[in-house]
Amino acid sequence: MVHELSRADARRVAVRAQRLTDPRPTDLHDAVRALSLVQLDPVSAIAPSADLVLWSRIGSSYDVQELKDAINELTVLELRGSLRVAEDIALYRADMEVWPGTGDVRQWRKSVAEWVKANDGCRLDILDRLRSDGPLPLKELPDTCARPWRSTGWNNNKNVPMLLDAMVARGEVAVAGRQGREKLWDLAERIYPDDEHPDIEESARLRDARRLGSLGIARSKGPECPIEPVDVRDAGEPAVVEGVKGEWRVDPAQLGQPFSGRAALLSPFDRLLHDRKRMSELFEFEYALEMYKPAATRRWGYYALPILYDDRLIGKLDAASDRDAGELRINAVHEDEPFSKKVRTAVETEIEDLAEWLQLDLVR
Repeated sequence: MVHELSRADARRVAVRAQRLTDPRPTDLHDAVRALSLVQLDPVSAIAPSADLVLWSRIGSSYDVQELKDAINELTVLELRGSLRVAEDIALYRADMEVWPGTGDVRQWRKSVAEWVKANDGCRLDILDRLRSDGPLPLKELPDTCARPWRSTGWNNNKNVPMLLDAMVARGEVAVAGRQGREKLWDLAERIYPDDEHPDIEESARLRDARRLGSLGIARSKGPECPIEPVDVRDAGEPAVVEGVKGEWRVDPAQLGQPFSGRAALLSPFDRLLHDRKRMSELFEFEYALEMYKPAATRRWGYYALPILYDDRLIGKLDAASDRDAGELRINAVHEDEPFSKKVRTAVETEIEDLAEWLQLDLVR
C-alpha cells in the first residue's frame, strides 16, 4: 500500500514529528529523544543553535543550564557534531568497532584510516594521557604525529583535532562535557553507557527508524551527510505527495493524527529545514543562511530565523542579540506573503517570548 498525501498532509506530518505543534514538550530529554538529534554550531548571533532549537519546542520555560547539566551529567552526549540522548549511542557502537567500515569503503575513509595508522604513536599517547588525567581540553593533549594532516582547507596541520575525530569514529574517545565553549575529552569507555548494542545491520535499521520518527517523512535515498543522513532507506511505509515527483517514506504512526499548529521561530540549523531539497519540495520555501555573504548581497539578514506558522514556512526574522547593550534587535520581519492580522499577532508573540527567554529588551 502506498499512502497518497497532499503537500499539506506531508507538511503536517513533518511539523508534528518535529514537535512544533501544541501541546509543547516540557521535558528536555523527551524533546531531544523525539528530535533524534540537536545539531551544534558555534555561531551565536541570537543564541546557540541547540538552545534555539529547544526553546522553539519547549518555550520560555526552557532553561539553558538544564542542557549544560545534562551534558555534564552524561545523559545527553555529543557525537558527530550533535547532541543525542545517551542511550542512542548504542546504535553507533557496532560501526565504531569496524571503522572505517566493511565492504566497499569509500576512498576518503581509507585515506583517513591510513593517516591514523601512520600516527599510531600519537593516538596511543593521547589515550595514555586521557587514561591518567582525563577529561582534558584539546590544548592539553600531545601532538606527536609523525605525519601531519594536510588539506587545502582550514583543517591543514590540525593534527590532534583530526586525530580525535577519527578516534571518536573508532569508539576510543568521546566528548566528556564542556569547559565554557571548549570540549573536554576522555576515554569513550568512561562516557558511553555500558549497554549491549545491536549488530551493524540492526543498528542501521534502528537508526533509520529513529530518523524517520523524528522527520515524519523523508526520501529512501539521499546524499551522504557529514553529521546525519537525511534519507531513511526502507523505514516506514511508501508514500507519494501530490505535486512532488518520486516516492517517499512516511512514519505510519504520524498518519491520521490531529494537528494543532502554532507559530515558531526556527534556528537555521533546525532539522525541519536541514534538508533544503525536502524543504523546497514540501514547504515551497526559499531560504539560505547568509552569514557568509557580503552584507550588501544579503536578502534576509546575517542569521535570519525561518518563521513557521501552522504547517507553512512563511517568512524570516532578521534579528541579533547585543548582550552588552542588553538588547534583542529586530532589523526586519520578512513576510513571504503579507501576514494576516492573526498570523502577525502570533509571530509578534513569539518574538516577545524570544526576548523574554533571552532576558533582553526588545528593540525594533
